[in-house]
Amino acid sequence: MLAKLTTKNQITIPKEIINRLPKVEYFEVELQDEVIALRPVQIISHTTLKSIQAKMLKMGLNETAVAEAVRWARKKS
Repeated sequence: MLAKLTTKNQITIPKEIINRLPKVEYFEVELQDEVIALRPVQIISHTTLKSIQAKMLKMGLNETAVAEAVRWARKKS
């Protein structure tokens, strides 16, 4: 299927493709060897501090790791 890139860098995904996906509003976009990959993602808007802390614990992150990441990000700007 063919899709056209507009002057505003927008592409319409053909309906035949979208109909095969679960209801989705957001996509993760990645370039892989000159191929644009779109992955449907679900944004959870009601994030609580407790859920963030649980996810950090699951990932093995602690307050020190977060502080280091913030310092690293600020150096890159």
